[in-house]
Amino acid sequence: MDLTGEERIAAPREAVWRALNDLETLKACIPGCESLERRSLTEIDAALGMRFGPVKIRFHGTLELSNLNPPASYTISGAGKGSIAGFVHGSADVILTEDGGETVLSYVIRGDAGGKIAQLGTRLISSSSRKLADRFFSNIGKAASNGGMVE
Repeated sequence: MDLTGEERIAAPREAVWRALNDLETLKACIPGCESLERRSLTEIDAALGMRFGPVKIRFHGTLELSNLNPPASYTISGAGKGSIAGFVHGSADVILTEDGGETVLSYVIRGDAGGKIAQLGTRLISSSSRKLADRFFSNIGKAASNGGMVE
């Protein structure tokens, strides 16, 4: 599954970068996020409750930041296991481009799922993933525009 998108944010690039790297902001912006705990500067333990159509699954996993080029871009990768539900893993390349006093956040997400969750079907997983990505990046935009606060 591949997803691409763009979010225009009424905030300077540095504010968007801070929002993308602040654990409290991320926790508030990630739909279904239950906990985030920094393991190192580039590793974060995460627990998420996600809904794929009619099924709600709780995942535990690790996020890793790489290809760091502050405040312009990075890659965030993650892998999570959902007990008997299976697993998800993926990565997102995030690019921040200044445009006047605003920032254009572009992303390319690559992901995969296996186990029982994969039996839900590619269409349902893709649709749910698109909604989650759109919500997350919209929340990041709001947080960056509002000094870290998500409305």
